[in-house]
Amino acid sequence: MNEKELITRIKDLYPDAEITVAGENCSFEVNVTTPAFAEMKSLQRQRSILTLFNTEIASGELHALTVKAKTPQEQQ
Repeated sequence: MNEKELITRIKDLYPDAEITVAGENCSFEVNVTTPAFAEMKSLQRQRSILTLFNTEIASGELHALTVKAKTPQEQQ
């Protein structure tokens, strides 16, 4: 899995999201900022992203994925 694949999959769910990715190989940290998170609790936000990568996490292709999910207002 690479940075571009992570971003593409998240953008499919949250097209208006601003996304930054740090890391390499099988360990990444993603920062996702979107207004879509406004009505969601923190855990719901993280789960919505992590669920996109269940198969890769289960197979070990993606060993670690840290998610920071915020609204634009929280990001400021």
